Amino acid sequence: MESRQVPEHISRLGKEHLTELLNSVSGINFVMLCTSDGFELALATKKNLENTGKIAAVSSSILAMVSAFIAEISLSGCNTITLDADNGKVVLTAVDHPQYPMAMVASASTDVLIGQLLFYMKKEAELLSRIK
Repeated sequence: MESRQVPEHISRLGKEHLTELLNSVSGINFVMLCTSDGFELALATKKNLENTGKIAAVSSSILAMVSAFIAEISLSGCNTITLDADNGKVVLTAVDHPQYPMAMVASASTDVLIGQLLFYMKKEAELLSRIK
C-alpha cells in the first residue's frame, strides 16, 4: 500500500506558496494547507491562532461533505467553497495533487476582494498540485 504521508518538501514548498498568497491579497488573516484527512501541513498567518489542528480537521471535513452533497445532486468537481459570515469570509479549495490530495483554507476580512482571493487561491492550488 502506498504511503499517504506527505513528504517534507511538499510541506515546505506549501509554506512558501501560502506566504506568497498571504502577501498577495490584502485582507487575508491566515491561510492553511492541510491533508485531505484533516492534518495541518503548513500555515501562514497575520494573527495568533489557537487550535490550528481543529481548523485543519474541520476544513477537510467540510470539503468532503460538500463534495458528497454535490455528487448527490449530479454535479461534479467541487473545487472551491466560499463562506460569507458577518465578520469575515472563508474560502476552502481542493488541491488535487495526484498522490497527496490536500485542502487549502483562507480566512479573510469582510472587505477582501473575493475575486482576487479566489484567483490567487486557484493559482496556488494548481502550483501545489504539480509538486513532485
